[in-house]
Amino acid sequence: MKTLEIVGVNYFGRWTEQRTGCRAIVIRDGHILLSYETVTDQWMIPGGGLEPGEDEAACCVREVAEETGYIIEPSPCMLELDEYYEDHRYVDRYFFGTVTGRCERHLTDRERAVGMEPRWLPVEEALAIFSRHADYAATDEMRRGMYLREFTALSALVQTS
Repeated sequence: MKTLEIVGVNYFGRWTEQRTGCRAIVIRDGHILLSYETVTDQWMIPGGGLEPGEDEAACCVREVAEETGYIIEPSPCMLELDEYYEDHRYVDRYFFGTVTGRCERHLTDRERAVGMEPRWLPVEEALAIFSRHADYAATDEMRRGMYLREFTALSALVQTS
């Protein structure tokens, strides 16, 4: 398993809060499964926060199913990406996922409000979207950071031709 770090310019030098999440890179026929917010026009790799006592692979399966309606079989963890901003450490663990079935989605109120839906994009198109993370530096720091995270993970794990 690889471990990479992103240290924000606003990092205080030590962290007191930590959040761990698990995400799945699901690729089928050259397309990657992403969660897309139709209201905000924002993309992300499906995944979310680890619940107390939850196994990381189970978190990955649960989050992908809730957001996309796809049931996956996860690989072992392939990448840990640690991000440091202000007094926070955000740990995201990335798994490859293979689709094994379908299920009903279970969105949070926020996910419903932003019109979250699953979309399959060519891997190269997803990389191009996330590569523009710096474009949001002056207008949307949350999106800038998320796109940098997703670009870093995809670049480390996915070979494109």
